[in-house]
Amino acid sequence: MRTVGSPILIDGAHGEGGSALFRTALALAAITQQPVRIDSVRGGTKLQGLTLEDLTVTKAIGQSCSAEISGAQLGSTTLSFWPSHRPKGLKVDLDASDSDGRGFANAQVILNALIPVLAGTGVYSSLTVFGETFGLGALGYDSFANVTLKAYRALGIYAFPELRHAGWGRFGKGEVFLDLEPSRASGFSAPERSELKLLRAIITTSDLSSHVGTRAISHLQRLASHAGSEIDVTVNQVSADDPGAFVTVWGEYSSGVGGGAAMGQKGIRIESVAQQAFQQWMDYHQSKSTLDPYVADQILVGCALAEGETEFSVMKLTDRFLTMVWVIKQFLPIHLTVKGVVGGPGIVKIRR
Repeated sequence: MRTVGSPILIDGAHGEGGSALFRTALALAAITQQPVRIDSVRGGTKLQGLTLEDLTVTKAIGQSCSAEISGAQLGSTTLSFWPSHRPKGLKVDLDASDSDGRGFANAQVILNALIPVLAGTGVYSSLTVFGETFGLGALGYDSFANVTLKAYRALGIYAFPELRHAGWGRFGKGEVFLDLEPSRASGFSAPERSELKLLRAIITTSDLSSHVGTRAISHLQRLASHAGSEIDVTVNQVSADDPGAFVTVWGEYSSGVGGGAAMGQKGIRIESVAQQAFQQWMDYHQSKSTLDPYVADQILVGCALAEGETEFSVMKLTDRFLTMVWVIKQFLPIHLTVKGVVGGPGIVKIRR
């Protein structure tokens, strides 16, 4: 049965005008049972129109609520989405690729988009995504598993991932499995980050000499020592079709989530990769903010759906974050205030 009412109209070029706007609108349309039409999809980016990532998210969310969808083609700049019932749990395999050899979408971005939609269904969901698991400037598996999902746990949302095969870059076909528990999100109050309890890092490699991991460990230990801390480092060698290396650094805090990550590239020493990831974490750590800017983006929809009040500080407000705030307000009668300016620290308060 088709949802009654005119669709909410969303300008896909608003603000940052990218993929986060699209995913946020689609998730909230499903959760709130309000039809939506998104025009000028990714209109604020160089790559306009629906991508593999967008299509995979659309397919999964549409399946969860038996939505009527039009415009779901690669490169389409307009999509209409009519949910017919509230989201239900899923047990599906999602192949985030196309038939023209243009590569794979990021598996973790897809999973993160589905978490707030499926967590509130009251049943378990089991998802397998075939796609990129480690990429340049993209959400890597280790950051997702150890940083993003920890932030979700502060909301009472629990998910358990498994990296079954690494996919290095957009042409790498990896495999990530996720078990998602049914949960009811609750707000949290953490206006400031607590003191560091433990500094951790993971070095993930495929088809590389063990000396690569050893060198990265030594460099991270030197960096941590200079910063007046110790670091617990794990090296994971994972199966993959191609060689690769990725370094993820994060801190364990009673309240607060943030880290840094960097991907190895041909001709770049592993010490430089480790340095980049460590410096990202250090920037976050010195800010005293609750969340780093990437985590703030990743859990914002979950925060908007949580019962009670939520308050946190963010290291740096981004156009993406503020665009997501705008989208959320198109769907929910919510008190969501952000204090700060783009590029600077911010305070976020949410009350439903």
